[in-house]
Amino acid sequence: MTQELIQAVNKQVANWTVLYVKLHHYHWFVKGHHFFTLHEKFEEFYNEANENVDVLAERLLSIGGTPVSTMKACLELASVQEANGGENEDGMVRDTCSDFEKMIQELQDAMKLADEAGDEGTGDVLLSIHKNLQKHLWMLKAYLG
Repeated sequence: MTQELIQAVNKQVANWTVLYVKLHHYHWFVKGHHFFTLHEKFEEFYNEANENVDVLAERLLSIGGTPVSTMKACLELASVQEANGGENEDGMVRDTCSDFEKMIQELQDAMKLADEAGDEGTGDVLLSIHKNLQKHLWMLKAYLG
C-alpha cells in the first residue's frame, strides 16, 4: 500500500471526525424558520459522519495504516475547519456545502490513488462515501435555491 493512499484515507478520517463535532454544533445551535428541517438534517449528517469515521479507520487499519484518533491530530490533518460558533442557518448550510465540495474532490483524488495501487476495497469504501456526499450536496444546494 502506498503511503500517499494511507495519508489520503487518514485525511478523510480527520475530516469526518471534525465534521462529526461541527455537525453536532449545528444541530444544537441552528435557529430560524427552518429549525425543524435543519435540526433533523444535521443529525442525519453527524450520524453518517460517525459511521464514516469507523469504516474509514477500520479500512485504514486493514491496509496497514494508523488512523488519526485525537481531536488535536484531526484538526491538524483535516482540510475542513471546525465551526466558528457565529453561523446563522444559511451560513451553516453554505459551510456544509463547502466542506462537502472539498471532500468530494479529495475523495476523487484518493480513489485515483486506490486505483493506481490496485486496492479495490479501499476504492469501494471511498466511492460509497463520495456518492453519498454528491447527493447531500445536490440537496443542500437545492435547499439554498
